Amino acid sequence: MMNLTEVHDGSLFNEGNNASDNVTLAILNMQGPINKTVNILTVLNLFITMISLGCTMEIFKIKAYLFKPKGVAIALLSQFCIMPITAFSLAKILEMEPIKAVTVLICGCCPGGTLSNIFSLVVKGDMNLSIVMTTCSNIAALGLMPLLLYIFSQGFTGLENAVPYAGILTALAFTLVPCAFGIAINHFKPNAAVTVKKVGLSILIISSIIICILSFYIVRNVIWMILMPDALIAASLMPLIGFTLGYVMSVLCRLSPQCSRTISMETGCQNIQLCVAILKVAFPLEVIGPMFLFPLLYITFQCAEVFLFALGFRCYQRVKPPAKDTEKEEDQIVDPQDKEVTRL
Repeated sequence: MMNLTEVHDGSLFNEGNNASDNVTLAILNMQGPINKTVNILTVLNLFITMISLGCTMEIFKIKAYLFKPKGVAIALLSQFCIMPITAFSLAKILEMEPIKAVTVLICGCCPGGTLSNIFSLVVKGDMNLSIVMTTCSNIAALGLMPLLLYIFSQGFTGLENAVPYAGILTALAFTLVPCAFGIAINHFKPNAAVTVKKVGLSILIISSIIICILSFYIVRNVIWMILMPDALIAASLMPLIGFTLGYVMSVLCRLSPQCSRTISMETGCQNIQLCVAILKVAFPLEVIGPMFLFPLLYITFQCAEVFLFALGFRCYQRVKPPAKDTEKEEDQIVDPQDKEVTRL
């Protein structure tokens, strides 16, 4: 098994591998203007994602869940325990090479992604909890993600001192600024927040398409490396295990079915934009190679599995009338402005 000192010297394989020279040359040729363009667009993508997340968040909701933190606490525990342990276990069981192992670990230790808010809506989850949980997990990741990566990287030879913590911390800190800016826009200029989300979504779709096209062009000669059985198995099982265990943990903690479905979606959905940004910017391209595309594999399986879950849930609802899974009136988050209107 290789170590990352060999990787930094420009080789992704052991000397005994016949394909070593060809692969090394192919990866070294990835550098250039196209790679820099992808890096810039990746950072822009992350910035837009986080400012849009901030624009969906309202300060009174954050305060309300801080005073009743049970749901958020269980959600954070699921996010930062289930997913990192799952990533570590799969990397060990599949006997992944260090560069693949660190990629899977980073993906597993990432906070929740904004896509989980859409998934929560699809399965009729608690949208307030979903948005607050996504925000809190991204803030908590500033301390928890480097800590978890340090702990779990000790289990792999060659990774102990190879994880770029400075680059990861920079990327995480970068996410907090646009998120805070988005919250401020939504608080002081709620009408402007709607426009920001609409424009941001358009830019996000266009930039994502460009990133995908350019990324596949860059790694076209070594794309087979990301489609190896171990990477495919890890990308398919990680979200599935996250969804399942997130729901089980919520049920064991006696949360409502609605909250349990929400936490399930939040646990299995990772911040793919952040993961790509870390893999693409924090690692030299000759080191990470095509593995920076692993999050795209992850999100493909993640969306497919959510579609099947949602389909099964809707079919179940048709057969059996939905149970009362809403929270008690005193536990619901109510907009203070709505209260004022009601009093009038």
